[in-house]
Amino acid sequence: MPKILIPVFADQLSHNLSSLALSDPEDSVVLMMEVKGEANNVPHHKTKLVFLFSAMRHFAQELEEQGWSVRYVKLTDKENTGSFKGEIKRALKRDKSIETIRVCEPSEYCVLEDVKSWEKDLNITVSITHDDRFIATKEEFAEWAEGRKQFRMEYFYREMRRKTELLMDGDDPEGGKWNYDKDNRKPPKKGLDFPGPLKAKPDAITQDVIDMVESEFESRLGKTDHFFYAVDREGALSALDYFLKESLEKFGDYQDAMVSDEAFLFHSLLSPYLNAGLLSPLEICEAIEEAYKSGKAPLNAAEGYIRQIIGWREYVRGIYWLKMPDYRTENYLEAELDLPDFYWTGETDMHCLSQAITQTLDYAYAHHIQRLMVTGNFALLVGVDPFAVHEWYLSVYLDAFEWVELPNTLGMSQFGDGGLLGSKPYASSGSYINRMSDYCKDCEYNVKDRIGEKACPFNALYWHFMHRNEEKLRSNNRLAMPYRNWDKMDEDVKEALIKQGENFIASLKPSRAKSYL
Repeated sequence: MPKILIPVFADQLSHNLSSLALSDPEDSVVLMMEVKGEANNVPHHKTKLVFLFSAMRHFAQELEEQGWSVRYVKLTDKENTGSFKGEIKRALKRDKSIETIRVCEPSEYCVLEDVKSWEKDLNITVSITHDDRFIATKEEFAEWAEGRKQFRMEYFYREMRRKTELLMDGDDPEGGKWNYDKDNRKPPKKGLDFPGPLKAKPDAITQDVIDMVESEFESRLGKTDHFFYAVDREGALSALDYFLKESLEKFGDYQDAMVSDEAFLFHSLLSPYLNAGLLSPLEICEAIEEAYKSGKAPLNAAEGYIRQIIGWREYVRGIYWLKMPDYRTENYLEAELDLPDFYWTGETDMHCLSQAITQTLDYAYAHHIQRLMVTGNFALLVGVDPFAVHEWYLSVYLDAFEWVELPNTLGMSQFGDGGLLGSKPYASSGSYINRMSDYCKDCEYNVKDRIGEKACPFNALYWHFMHRNEEKLRSNNRLAMPYRNWDKMDEDVKEALIKQGENFIASLKPSRAKSYL
């Protein structure tokens, strides 16, 4: 009987995946592959590898329980070729009854290009099915973007609200406003009680994966002895329920806050499950909306969370597919510096960076403001090559897949696309970090000082950045005020700030990223 081969990738762990939904277990073979080519494209964090490999193995087990025939290739299988195409070729050679391949469209450009080559290279019919796990299709986003010189998430987000009818009162937004972002910026206050994440205990499958990762990827960043993430749909649903009950109510107020030695605050930690396919965007958003409607969460929390999923997440996916493959190499500010080595160690006297990076190394997690306004802001100010920043973010974060991480990093954080994704560079002195965190009170540097041995490096670096990129940024109307402030400064102060910034940049040690592969 002719069979269909259905490859399933690590971010396609959804039982309603289109390639599965269109197939019958009776005449299909599911192929799942752990390949070193993907594990080594950047030095992925140990925790990320454990999460993805364990989630894949649990998903394969669930498929078998549902009656699917599953061929699972473990990383350590002796005949593993280390690539998707190599494993497809091996599967076809092993099972001569396979006549066609049906695969759900991959979420990353390079993997899709690889899939497109299978038909010719392997002499077999390949059918690529639509990935319907997103709110907007690529075609819808391209139609929305057509003719626009600049894209703004807010307007796209409104279209997604209308399409999903989430938090809508007829044709109007719930509460009379589309966006409650101004109500989501409270700094931390004393006495807040953070619930922490829901922690899952590793089962036998996960422990086997932990042992394999420690053996095969010994030099990678991260620790596996406190792995606590869910690795199946049941666990992901429990994490969603926990967030709704324990954290959503205060998430909106404090989603931008940062606190020393508190990695998780009121954040959900659902993005890894969402991006791997264990949860769907609509089911999360509908649960958030229901919490609001039942009085369990305020509107600013519900709207703020839903905006991140149907607004920002869909928006960056649209830009990714619209602009790839050239988007990966955009570098509007012509930044060329190597990533400082402390990004791989956390060893720096700047307390904010030490906090954000150390927790990243511990948990493969940092929330969006830590990524944007601490690690991202610093890299932007000193002039790190955006692609180097991209590779670091892709390496260290549990939820990082290129389609969602690249536009966030290169476009929003590093302004590499010159303002296509966001209207201005997210550059800031130490004052923003001081306002939104308690980091500065325990720092070796003084956030109030701009010049001197103990002055916060962010302060001089900010003005060095503005001066260095003046030709490209002065015309940006959102930067009119800082440039007016710059123009009012005495020349000797300007020179001192520039010199201080130059000296600090020159003191940075270059990355040893390759040593972690």
